[in-house]
Amino acid sequence: MTDLRQQALDYHQYPTPGKISVELTTPAETSKDLSLAYSPGVAEPVRAIAANPDDVYKYTGKGNTVAVITNGTAILGLGNLGPMASKPVMEGKALLFKRFAGINSFDIEVNHNTVEDFINTVANIADSFGGINLEDIKAPECFVIEKALIERCKIPVFHDDQHGTAIVTAAGMINALEIQGKELRHANIVCLGAGAAAISCMELLIKCGAQREKIYMLDTKGVIHSRRDDLNEYKKLFANNTDKRTLDDAIEGADVFVGVSGPNLLLPSHVKLMAAKPVIFACSNPDPEIKPELALATRDDLIIATGRSDYSNQVNNVLCFPFIFRGALDVRARIINDEMKIAAVHAIRTLAKEQVTAEVLAASGCDSLSFGKDYIIPKPMDSRLRSAVAIAVAQAAVDSGVAALPMPENYNG
Repeated sequence: MTDLRQQALDYHQYPTPGKISVELTTPAETSKDLSLAYSPGVAEPVRAIAANPDDVYKYTGKGNTVAVITNGTAILGLGNLGPMASKPVMEGKALLFKRFAGINSFDIEVNHNTVEDFINTVANIADSFGGINLEDIKAPECFVIEKALIERCKIPVFHDDQHGTAIVTAAGMINALEIQGKELRHANIVCLGAGAAAISCMELLIKCGAQREKIYMLDTKGVIHSRRDDLNEYKKLFANNTDKRTLDDAIEGADVFVGVSGPNLLLPSHVKLMAAKPVIFACSNPDPEIKPELALATRDDLIIATGRSDYSNQVNNVLCFPFIFRGALDVRARIINDEMKIAAVHAIRTLAKEQVTAEVLAASGCDSLSFGKDYIIPKPMDSRLRSAVAIAVAQAAVDSGVAALPMPENYNG
């Protein structure tokens, strides 16, 4: 662990502090270049944009730029450590946008006193960018913030901790249930955790076919049920009329366990209570609700996924968020709607069924991979994700009427 800590610190410090920089896209070597880049030449695109605001997409980088914005109130699994502590994570997100989807990204860390302050700050700078990726903002404020910004901004706003997690979870879940001979609409689901990711995961699973009354969500006080009087408006959506009160109660006969909570909370005794051929998504990071080796030693008929790269079936947001924005930007979508999210779900899960390329095997350090218990979702290094997800998202945006541009001819993301 000490070696990893030092390696991580060195990675972020050397050869230059941080992980991102600004690059030039046009020549700037001669006096003529500078006269075009700045004064007097820059006046021409200024006049053009003033006359036709949409020309900002023609003459600036707005259309290929995403702002990654946070207040640092829910950093990874580390909690509320403040805006500056979140900066390495936001730079990391910007790195992923560039590395996987060719999208330029700026990280913005906001100090604020009220939720309204944060909303106003972001809304007032939003037009500088083609899209906004909200990150590491605690619940329930994140729901209020995203909703307000979607209403006020003319560009797509996407809280990745909610929707990115939900999209990858849904893709893997549908595939895992298929392998187990089950269907989402019939599955009894236990969700341990009731924050932003948990609520969004369950809502998207419902949109993909799960039944709300078959979902049992638990927070730190136990099962969320209709006789509790301590629930916010978001938890109330999952308040079942049930006598189940504990994880032991809820897990009995469950087909699915989704964990977005904390380490080692799912015990072997819980796993034994689940239905035949269960699916476990233990996504607490860095330590899952149950380690795969322990779960598989308890029973051999399950499929398990985690958020970690050192186990099979990693639930990783990088499978979707760069490519969702790629597709949204390329047709100039004004929002990222449910149709686009569901299109991403099906694009990701379909790719897992295709033959794995030699490139992916080499990058993953695997000799072979094929659709099955140990491969329910694509690997993050699969370069086909960009095209598959971006095309599906862009087409869904066009079909649902939220795109300002038609589908580009011969578009491949």
